[in-house]
Amino acid sequence: MAKMNFGGVEENVVTREEFPLDKAREILKDETIAIIGYGVQGPGQALNLRDNGFNVIVGQRSPSDSYDKAVADGFVPGETLFSIEEAAEKGTIIQYLLSDAAQIAVWSRIKPHLTAGKALYFSHGFGITYKERTGIIPPEDVDVILAAPKGSGTSLRRLFLAGKGLNSSYAIFQDATGRAKERVVALGIGIGSGYLFETTFKKEVYSDLTGERGTLMGAIQGLFAAQYEILRKKGHSPSEAFNETVEEATESLYPLIAENGMDWMYANCSTTAQRGALDWWKKFRDATAPVFEELYDSVAAGEEAQRSIDSNSQPDYRKRLESELDELRNSEMWRAGKAVRSLRPQNKG
Repeated sequence: MAKMNFGGVEENVVTREEFPLDKAREILKDETIAIIGYGVQGPGQALNLRDNGFNVIVGQRSPSDSYDKAVADGFVPGETLFSIEEAAEKGTIIQYLLSDAAQIAVWSRIKPHLTAGKALYFSHGFGITYKERTGIIPPEDVDVILAAPKGSGTSLRRLFLAGKGLNSSYAIFQDATGRAKERVVALGIGIGSGYLFETTFKKEVYSDLTGERGTLMGAIQGLFAAQYEILRKKGHSPSEAFNETVEEATESLYPLIAENGMDWMYANCSTTAQRGALDWWKKFRDATAPVFEELYDSVAAGEEAQRSIDSNSQPDYRKRLESELDELRNSEMWRAGKAVRSLRPQNKG
């Protein structure tokens, strides 16, 4: 494990150099990794592990679109593709990659197969951190571990195929075998992580729920909508408002921030843009900081988790979700976005 300095603070990280793939394969050579769920994270992790030479099977409900996708991805029914219960029984490491709501619903079918010495693996700390609410309480004689890629399963797979990696956090909730750490690090390397940084189940879910509701999705949509609506109100066309709000950010500036950092981007834009950004960023910080404080407190109190559990358990949840997504999809801003994307040179016939 290496010590790395992040902004003056030292953290424990694991890199591919100090923990190469061959070492991960050796540690897990006798393990059968059962991927339970083939929806969001399942395909990326399963395929990366399989391509990296690990023994991978999939457990997925049939019939379902996800089952069909697993077949299309080369998992063979009766050989490497099974029912959820069969895969859980066969696996020595059970990667529990169903949605949070599905984890709660399926738990009673998984728990009987968690026999002594197995490992229960998560990519999100929700089920364990809020175990009093979810009912997901593992037996004491199994390892309970987490490797959480910092992005979607789709991104994990795309970066893997491009020879890159998506950074992941890792955590140990329960070490029953004395091998929990080597198991979770080997799995983190196996799924294609760029590097692994240490956390806890609780910190992972607190930061994840805050990020999803904040700058990763909720806050960014709110900022986009506010700026777009002001520009339209002031007489700018939908095309101009969308390009200045979203397209320039996602297609030009955000990739530069990812490559070189915000300071580099500031130093390499016009002096007018530079001056304005430097003058205004603290005002936006100060305006939004109370909202983030409220958000984090809501996460820490379990209110966000309970809201998610309650809403996902409603019989009309999917219908209501689609209605809310339709509101976004059919808003003028995102209809303008669809038109703008269709005009990108690479999208033309």
